[in-house]
Order: sequence, then C-alpha cells, then structure tokens
Amino acid sequence: MPTPISDVHIARADPLPEPRLLRAELPAGEADAEFIAASRAATRSILRGEDDRLLVVVGPCSVHDPASALEYAARLRQVATHLRGSLLLVMRVYFEKPRTRMGWKGLIYDPGLDGQGDIGEGLRAARRILLECARLQVPAASEILDLVTPQYYAELLIWGAIGARTVESPLHRQMASALSAPVGFKNATNGSVAAAIDAIHVAAQSHRFPTISLEGKAIVITTTGNPDGHLVLRGASDGPNYDVTSVSRAAEALTHSGLPARLVIDCSHGNSNKDYARQPAVAADIAQQIAGGSSNICGLMLESHLVEGRQDIVNGRQGLLYGQSVTDACIGWDTTVAVLEQLADAVLQRRSGTRA
Repeated sequence: MPTPISDVHIARADPLPEPRLLRAELPAGEADAEFIAASRAATRSILRGEDDRLLVVVGPCSVHDPASALEYAARLRQVATHLRGSLLLVMRVYFEKPRTRMGWKGLIYDPGLDGQGDIGEGLRAARRILLECARLQVPAASEILDLVTPQYYAELLIWGAIGARTVESPLHRQMASALSAPVGFKNATNGSVAAAIDAIHVAAQSHRFPTISLEGKAIVITTTGNPDGHLVLRGASDGPNYDVTSVSRAAEALTHSGLPARLVIDCSHGNSNKDYARQPAVAADIAQQIAGGSSNICGLMLESHLVEGRQDIVNGRQGLLYGQSVTDACIGWDTTVAVLEQLADAVLQRRSGTRA
C-alpha cells in the first residue's frame, strides 16, 4: 500500500450547501435589498463627510443566541428611530470570532455551542438573523474573518470589519476589494495604523484571485476595488488611542497617505484596556471631542448586550443567562441607551457650534 502523502491530518470532510442554494432557501426580498442598499448609501455618506451624523456600530461582541440577538435588534430599532437625526445605528452581529488560542469560534462554526461544528446550520442561522434584521429595518455589521463564508451572507451586510489580527493579511485585503459594503480596517494589535492604511489602499485596487462561485465551484474573480475602506482605532496592547492626540496623529497619517482624514473609534479592546465597564468613559471622551468640533471622528463601535458582563459556556446552551455575552464582556442595555443619547447630543452640539 502506498505511503499517504495527502490529507494526512484530515479526520473527516462534510459537504456544505452551495451558496446559491442557501440564498435560494433563505432569500432576500426586494424590500430587504432596497433597505440594505439605502443603508449602505447612508453609511458611505457619513464616512465621506457628506452627512454629519455619527455612524455607531453597536451590539454583542458575538451573536450566540438568535432569540436574544433579535430582541436586541428590536430594541435598537426603537432607539435608532428616536436618534436618527444625529446617529446612524448599525447592529453588530459578529458570527466569527478570532481566537488567540482556542475557544468558541462563533455561531457559524459552532451554532449548538456544543463543539459539534455544524457549519452548514451555522450559515443558515447567520443568514436568518441578517434577514430578520433587514425586515426589522436594522442595519447589520460583522467582522469578515473567513475567506469562503462571505459568499453565504455578505450581501446582507451594511458594514464589514477587518480585525487587528488580519489587517496585514494580503488575502483579507484582496477579499475586501470584492465586498459590496464599506469596510473598516482596524489598527494592528501593536497600535500601528500604518498596516490599516496600507490595507485601505490595497483594498481600493483591482485584484484577481481564486475563490468559490455561488455554485460552489472554484473560480477566479477580478474585482474593481472597494473605495469605502476606512481606519478604525481600537487601541493597542500598550494602551488606548482614542484621545485627542492619537486621533490627530491618525488623521495626519491618513492625510499624508492621500486618504480622507475620517476615522471610526472602537470603544472596546485596547481602548478600554479590555475592561467593558470603561466603554462609557471612552465614549464620553470621544463625545467631548465631537462636541468640540472634531470632524475627523465619523463613527464609533460599542460592545453591548441586553445584560452586562459575560459568561462561560459550560454545558452547551444549558444554563446560559439570556442576553449575556459568551465572549467579551459587554455593557448592558440601559447603559447603552445612555451612551447613545450622549453621542447624539454631541453631534447636535458639533452641528450648532455650541458646547454644553
């Protein structure tokens, strides 16, 4: 018997549905498509400085329970209607979680929270949530981590993110050039904004690379480039970068590179020193900058859920507290509303040229 030299470390191989079939099984209607297109256009207008509102990507660190995610979406819809003159609220519905070592990898990879890894069902669950968000008229955003799974759901996103761990990846940069939604590139974990700025330039260019078609076949596509890439400051391993000086330096770096001096700030991660309870203080500082007239800050990110804090997955879904994160800790709903109202007030002050 010949010595095996391929698939040495493959234990099993399970088929996935063709992206086209999953889209047909869970289709986006005409009203959904119109809402998504209009929300993307509004997002682009804010990023480009044509709309003086603030883009706020807010929601769970990751979605693990569709029911609590949709309850969050319904609540967010009410707040979004109330604050729509100042804020464009986009719900964070992250389905994939990059892990430093190991841990739960997200709804797409393990929808049962039991280690079974039914990715086909995970893709269905993700698509159902995004469709429900569209029908609730709640714009949705997610990190784009995998290079294959976007074919199953990315056409439903309003905004996408390339994280700090993948911002230097050539594969993610060229993949971003194909995405239909605006994409935020986070600074690297060491705090460097240069990698993100390079990524914005690369993603704006045309690329030719292999991927899978809607029929699940290997193809080579040619992209036109994504003109809506932008910088996201998320802090670093050695401290935050949301302060006035850091924002000014980042804006100067963007201008020096020939890019608009417009950026989004993530209130979590390095900017909160990984302490979820510090997010409101970070947002308050940013609100003060906005109220003071800063035109560089066009958006924020917040990790928020129905219930503050986090919990561990011990026995699958059994025993989990409804509405609480199973990954990074989040601020609770009441705190979230207070932060959003403060940000809306800051936009009004910037618009009128007055400060409280």
